[in-house]
Amino acid sequence: MFLTTIVAVLLNCVMGGTLAAMMGVDPAWGMAALNVIAAVAGPLVPKGAAGAGVLTEVWTGELVKSLRGKLSGSWLDGIPDASSIVNNDVIHLVDVGVDPDVLVNNTTYPIPLQALDDQDIAVKLDKFQTKVTPITDDELYASSYDKMSRVKEAHANALLDAELAKAAHALCPSLKNSGRVVMTTGETRNDVRRQRATLADVVSLKRTLDGLGVPAEGRRLVLCPDHVNDLLETEQTFREQYNINRGDGTVGRLYGFDVYEFGNTPVYGADGSKQDLGTLAGAGSEGPWHCSFAFYVPRVFKATGSVKMYFSAAETDPEYQRNKVNFRHMFLCMPKKEDAMAVLASELGE
Repeated sequence: MFLTTIVAVLLNCVMGGTLAAMMGVDPAWGMAALNVIAAVAGPLVPKGAAGAGVLTEVWTGELVKSLRGKLSGSWLDGIPDASSIVNNDVIHLVDVGVDPDVLVNNTTYPIPLQALDDQDIAVKLDKFQTKVTPITDDELYASSYDKMSRVKEAHANALLDAELAKAAHALCPSLKNSGRVVMTTGETRNDVRRQRATLADVVSLKRTLDGLGVPAEGRRLVLCPDHVNDLLETEQTFREQYNINRGDGTVGRLYGFDVYEFGNTPVYGADGSKQDLGTLAGAGSEGPWHCSFAFYVPRVFKATGSVKMYFSAAETDPEYQRNKVNFRHMFLCMPKKEDAMAVLASELGE
C-alpha cells in the first residue's frame, strides 16, 4: 500500500507539474493540487488504486491533446470531421451524408422527390492499440517528469503513424483497371527499374479527377518520398515550390492540388494493384513501391472515438517491479464516394 501511494503521488506530481507549466503557473502548485484531488477522489476509486483514476484521466486527456495537435499538422488537416455523430465507437454512414442532384434554372413544379437510396450501414471505428511500455519504479524515482512525458509522446506518435497509414490505404483505389490508377511515365531509374514521376503524371491525375466530375477546388495530392525526389531531381518548378518554408503542412501547389508529402503511403505492385495494408516496399528491382494519391477533401471524412489508457502498478508485478502503460484509440478515415480519389503508381521500366 505504501509503495502504491508513493507511485501515485509521483505520477500525480508529473501530471500536475506538466499541466501547471502549460498554463503558466508554478509547477509546484499543480503538483500539490493534483495530489489533493487524488486524495479527495480516493474513496471513489477501487481499494489500492490510490489516485489511479485521476492518473489515467489526466494522461488520456494529454494524449488526446497531443494527437489533435499532430493531426492538425498532417495531410488529414481540414478533412470534414464526423466525430460528433460517433456513438459507442460506431458511425452510421447514412449520417455522414451523400449529395442529392441539383436542378439548374428549374421551371417544372413541384420539384421531384429524390430518395437517397443508400442503406444505413453502421461501421465500427478502427481500433489502434500501442504495445505496453514498462516503467520501473527506479526510473520513476530518478526522472519521473521526463520519463512520463516521453512515454506519452512516444505513444501519441505511434498511434498517429498507424492511423495515417490506415487512412492513406483507405483513400486509394485498388486496381489499375479501375480507371483511377495512373502509372508513372518518366525515365527509368536503372538501380530499381522504376519509372520516375513527372509533372506530366500530375497532370494525368488532374485529368482523371476532371473526368470523374470532381470539383477543382479542394483537391489534395499526397506524394510519397520516391515521387518527391523524382520531381526534385528533374522539375525546377517543383523544386522552387518545395524550398518555400510553409506552416500549413503543404510542400507546394500544383495544377490545382494542395501538395503534401507522406512517407508511409500504400504500396502498389508493378501491375498497378494495391497491396495489403502493412506491405513493405520492395528492395528489389521490380517493386512493389509506394504510391502517391489524390483526393477531393469534401468527399472524405474522419472520425475519432474513445481513447483509453491502460495502467498497471508495479505492485502487481513483484518479479520485475514495473509499472506498465499503453493506450487504445478508436479512429476512422474513409471516402464518402469512391470517385473522389486517384493514385499515381510507379510503372516498371524496361
